[in-house]
Amino acid sequence: MPAVQPVAVPAPAAVPRPRASAEPSSTAPRRGLPFWTGLLPVLTALALATRLPSFLRPLWNPDEGFLATQARMLAQGAVLYRTVVDRKPPLLPWLYEACFRAFGDGSLLPVKGLAVAAQLLTAVLLASLARRRWGACAGRTAGVLYLLVSIGLEPEDAQAATFEVFAVPWTAAAMWCADRGRWGRAGLATAAALLTKQTGGAVLAPVLLLLWTARPGPPDGRVRRGTAALAAGLTLPVAAVAWACGPARLLFWCVTGSGTYASVDGTVGASAARALTNAAVLSTSCAGLLAPVCLLLLARRRFAPPDLWLWLIASAVAVTTGFHFFGHYYLQLIPPLTLLATAALHALPEAARRVAAGLSALSCAAFLTAGLVVTPPELPHSLRVADAVRARTAPAEPVLIWGMHPEQYWFARRPPAGRFLTAGLLTNYSGGRDASAVGEAYGVPGGWPVLRRELRARPPALVVDDSRGRPYAVARVPTLRAFLRRGYARVGSVEGAVLYARR
Repeated sequence: MPAVQPVAVPAPAAVPRPRASAEPSSTAPRRGLPFWTGLLPVLTALALATRLPSFLRPLWNPDEGFLATQARMLAQGAVLYRTVVDRKPPLLPWLYEACFRAFGDGSLLPVKGLAVAAQLLTAVLLASLARRRWGACAGRTAGVLYLLVSIGLEPEDAQAATFEVFAVPWTAAAMWCADRGRWGRAGLATAAALLTKQTGGAVLAPVLLLLWTARPGPPDGRVRRGTAALAAGLTLPVAAVAWACGPARLLFWCVTGSGTYASVDGTVGASAARALTNAAVLSTSCAGLLAPVCLLLLARRRFAPPDLWLWLIASAVAVTTGFHFFGHYYLQLIPPLTLLATAALHALPEAARRVAAGLSALSCAAFLTAGLVVTPPELPHSLRVADAVRARTAPAEPVLIWGMHPEQYWFARRPPAGRFLTAGLLTNYSGGRDASAVGEAYGVPGGWPVLRRELRARPPALVVDDSRGRPYAVARVPTLRAFLRRGYARVGSVEGAVLYARR
């Protein structure tokens, strides 16, 4: 009897393995419950604790003052980019305005509460990203580390409820959506980041990288469909905002009208010093994050995917935009740096995670203490100027404050005499710029004719020259000097700020 030949059975087709740390499915909700129920209270407490100093001062920097004055004008009928102007996109001014309409315009506490929520949301999104990629322990690490280092700059930069604080959750949301292949939503989040601050759009670079390298699916069809969804999600909100504000005005104030402001003329020395100083401050506060990253880089070990490196690089390019290097610009670097550090810690022994957490906690304690004891340097002066303005004017009388602290309008509760809230818009002055590129010729194109018309139509009851010897002093501004000479007399001074009343 012939031997029976064995029948070759083909091996089963290889089945792609899901990520071991993927989010729990909707059919098994209890698997994800312990993670978030344990982590969310911790993150909430950290977000509140780290931003406690923001509630202890009326405001922390002139950006908050600008937004508060602008929002009060908007709530009283002004029109953004027409009768009140700034070089920033509209989402945050509208948010301030909504808070003022809902809670009154005498306090920034509601906006500061929203800033806590923004930081908490960023931490949650980073925790979810890290958990999906490297597991639950990495998720907890990312969320906690982000909040510990999120205040690692000078308090007036880290504690203020300004543009970067509200842009970073949108950038994290864009990466969160892209990581899951939700390209339309990634486009929406990118648009929101861009409309909060122009540099928020830098997150588009890593989102595109994720789109081009995503799996599964045929590359051509997947990229084509994803690109269409991403483009729609990005362009439709921007188009809607442009329609609401006026496309030409939005383009001018957010892009084309800032050429002299973005120039390096007159800023090289101060900008270089500021860049190095703020980079050193952030590096110190983020030592617990940088150490594991540098350790693995020196060992030439691959530990993080390319999209995280691109996110960090794109954010660094965003920080350099305009060559001003203000401290709050660096906040945009913290989310990608947190995920890179989490990836590095995932590849290192458990002891490295404890060291990173300890260093970050020490840094957080130092910067939190600074925020609790430090007063913004110009706040007392602004309060005294506002008191003087309020004492010499009636509530409805317009005032012109020639300076770089628009919060003085807000503290004084007096309407500005025109749409330009700072001397910087009309002279190109910014912190650290020398006199070589400051003056009427360097201001926003067309700004001075508009100001002259506004001053003729509605002369201010009081003019405050708060230049205090800086390059935009009235003596260097012929139009304003002639305007004061024709109709105003000096009536007093407050700590170097000179007051002129109409004759």
